Amino acid sequence: MEIGISTFVETTPTLKGGEAPSHAERIREVVEEIVLADQVGLDVFGVGEHHRHDFAASSPAVVLAAAAAQTERIRLTSAVTVLSSADPVRVFQDFATVDAISNGRAEIMAGRGSFIESFPLFGYDLNDYNELFEEKLELLLKIRESEKVTWSGKHRPAIQELGVYPRPVQEPLPVWIGSGGNSESVVRAGVLGLPLVLAIIGGSPLQFEPLVRLYKRAAEHAGHDVSKLPVASHSHGFIAETTDAAADAFYPSTKFVMSQLGRERGWPPYTRETFDAARSFEGALYVGDVQTVAKKIIHLRKEVGITRFMLHVPVGSMPHEKVMRAIELLGKEVAPLVREDIKKWEENGGE
Repeated sequence: MEIGISTFVETTPTLKGGEAPSHAERIREVVEEIVLADQVGLDVFGVGEHHRHDFAASSPAVVLAAAAAQTERIRLTSAVTVLSSADPVRVFQDFATVDAISNGRAEIMAGRGSFIESFPLFGYDLNDYNELFEEKLELLLKIRESEKVTWSGKHRPAIQELGVYPRPVQEPLPVWIGSGGNSESVVRAGVLGLPLVLAIIGGSPLQFEPLVRLYKRAAEHAGHDVSKLPVASHSHGFIAETTDAAADAFYPSTKFVMSQLGRERGWPPYTRETFDAARSFEGALYVGDVQTVAKKIIHLRKEVGITRFMLHVPVGSMPHEKVMRAIELLGKEVAPLVREDIKKWEENGGE
């Protein structure tokens, strides 16, 4: 069971005077958070790509490269790379470079993206949303399979027997498929034999168990060894010394972000009642003290089949010292509890 952190490098107004941190300040803080996550024994840290004023990481590979030089063990991944609006050649080169700096710890999490700002920014038509991802993923996988590439498609100039460099330390460079719960993307990941990441940020996590089964059936039908295919989740959450303290600290920034997105997307208002329901044992928020969060992660592993859990923290800008403390608690206290419980469970045959 792998445990880690994900972030979108949020830069929303804080409670301290209502001012947002600068993009530069927040990026430097995230590098510090990655270094701490490595020091406290977490397995992975993911940085998501966005192209908005309230998210500072338009280039996750650059942020991860800065942290790669200061870390020793933690795996470094995008969360996600919006592959539909990116050039797969450049994506591969960027993460192969991170792989070199980290000596084999880079990963790519490829997704369509739930935000659309990158499409007009890079000159893509949203009407090609699905076709773009399929074509770009095909090219990315072809690049990681072979040093010299010959390829042609509809949305990018053809490549004729050209080399793509540098080559990564890891062969092949890990590529995961990120999904918000779309059955088509889950099946695609299974058929291709690629690891799957599910964004579990609403409803009950148990609702994703049928998708995990569908993924495994698709992979098995395609001839892949299902036992070698990890399934990850990305879920919002926060850890503090007490559950009440965690909830009270995490709610204001979460409300700000979810309310803002709600206005953009037509969601109902985000209330404290909504928040408290989501942090119940069966909810999708992993907010609480060490024991509360550990029990929920263990439940997710046993009931849904998740083998890598990524806590997304913060949601909206929070004081850096509180985020660092949450990372410390996750690595030093939550992760050992989860790993020990899952180890015993697996030794007993998953009973």
